[in-house]
Amino acid sequence: MTKLPMPDVRPARPQFSSGPCAKPPGWDVSKLSTESLGRSHRAKIGKSRLQLAIDLMREVLQVPDTHRIGIVPGSDTGAIEMAMWTMLGARPVTMMAWESFGEGWVTDVNKQLKLDANVMNAPYGEIPDLSVVDFSHDVVFTWNGTTSGARVPNGDWISDDREGLTFNDATSAVFAYDMPWDKLDVTTFSWQKVLGGEGAHGVIILGPRAVERLENYTPAWPLPKVFRLMSKGALAEGIFKGETINTPSMLAVEDVIFALEWAKSVGGLSGLMARSNANAAALGKIVADHDWLGHLAKDEATRSTTSVCLTVEGADADFIKKMAGLLEAENAAYDIAGYRDAPAGLRIWCGATVDTADVEALGPWLDWAYHTTRS
Repeated sequence: MTKLPMPDVRPARPQFSSGPCAKPPGWDVSKLSTESLGRSHRAKIGKSRLQLAIDLMREVLQVPDTHRIGIVPGSDTGAIEMAMWTMLGARPVTMMAWESFGEGWVTDVNKQLKLDANVMNAPYGEIPDLSVVDFSHDVVFTWNGTTSGARVPNGDWISDDREGLTFNDATSAVFAYDMPWDKLDVTTFSWQKVLGGEGAHGVIILGPRAVERLENYTPAWPLPKVFRLMSKGALAEGIFKGETINTPSMLAVEDVIFALEWAKSVGGLSGLMARSNANAAALGKIVADHDWLGHLAKDEATRSTTSVCLTVEGADADFIKKMAGLLEAENAAYDIAGYRDAPAGLRIWCGATVDTADVEALGPWLDWAYHTTRS
């Protein structure tokens, strides 16, 4: 096979990793406020900056006052584990999984908490039948499968008169989709995805029904300190006012404050969604123009607009590794090999911090890398 000539134009920012993701356009470490650095997170300045981060997340995500927002340790993993360990066990549980992280939550609930949950699985690129979910159960699901590129289409499938709680792992979804907060009792995510923030910090959002569960149910198993949302028989309200359970990185807090201020500057939630949608559309055009490329999630209604997973004709894991290596060596695209547990393919982040022009510039490079690897 004849090699294609190397393209002339590279993406200006080749960061297409699905986490940690590209920084917001214009980001520079020198632009971060440093007043809180070297100070205690429990000092007035520390708590005020943590509270500002919470307030900005509420504003951008349009979270109602009925819901509490807390910054917790351990990224999204820490946040969803905290939710499951503190609230599951009060009633039957349905676990929904269509990618590696959702499957991980199934393992923890069934093998660690030993709850013998009902499991609804789907292959990579697909989602289970949402019409048969039993909402007399607590329901744990991932809104957007980061490693599979498949997502729920919306929140219409969630019952308004559910008996159980909904636990929404939304780490690749918030800031890119419109979240139906009245249907979400527990929502968790990490700053490192759509905001392009730093890792290690998670966010948990609790609706009134989740708070009621916490106040009226004590799990049968012991809870480590970093999971404890209750204190002396009452909700630890300080967690939702900038008083974190353990020591946060104030540099990471300043970083996410920058990202949230940027989000406001591009139109808030609607602006972020528009940017993600434009990026996904640009990548979709590239896929349509190349017969060797395809979407792992074939149904557009349930296809991610953030972590877009692609199939590559005839490729195995070794082929993908070589192809991604070529692109990285040429500074054309970083970290786009699919997740290790997923089918061999590419995974390209199209969240709001990526510029559409860079997605468009990526197309010729994908073609070059594919044909170069084949030859």
